[in-house]
Amino acid sequence: MREELFRLIQNHAYRFREEPFTLASGKKSRHYFNCKEITLHPERLELLCKYIVQKHLPETGLDGAEAFGGLTMGADPICFGISLEFRKQFKNVFPLIVRKQAKDHGTKNLVEGGVNAVKSCVVVDDVITTGGSTLQAIKSLRDAGLEVKACICILDREEGGKDAIEAEGIRVFPLFKKSEFGSLE
Repeated sequence: MREELFRLIQNHAYRFREEPFTLASGKKSRHYFNCKEITLHPERLELLCKYIVQKHLPETGLDGAEAFGGLTMGADPICFGISLEFRKQFKNVFPLIVRKQAKDHGTKNLVEGGVNAVKSCVVVDDVITTGGSTLQAIKSLRDAGLEVKACICILDREEGGKDAIEAEGIRVFPLFKKSEFGSLE
């Protein structure tokens, strides 16, 4: 499964061009990983979440997690997919959505989902560069009263994000690292 996911990322999510892309972090790079090409494609998302639940979580000791949550929109399909994969095992594992900012109406919550049903969660992101989005999600999840146990992501760009997240006491378990895709930059 991991080899197939790697091939899908290489063929569908990875882009290279001489004119640099601007990343969410504001950094520039000639290498871009658009993991939405995996997470917003039903067949690819199904394989990703099956791999996460059956292999990645047990290997990292995170298979007992109560919930998975992260900043919308990168984490949303992953969290939903993980939750549905666990349902196949008759387990309720809650997806949590972390808003980028609170609504100005209703409950005004930053975190939506089964917040009151769980005590802890694993934070999720698709790609980690500087860790800014993941750190924002961690703060919101903690502010909602949850213990953040660890972090998983599809790809660690190896540009300081993992270190920044681990400085917050959260271990990061990427499925892949940028360096696995060859000598990039």
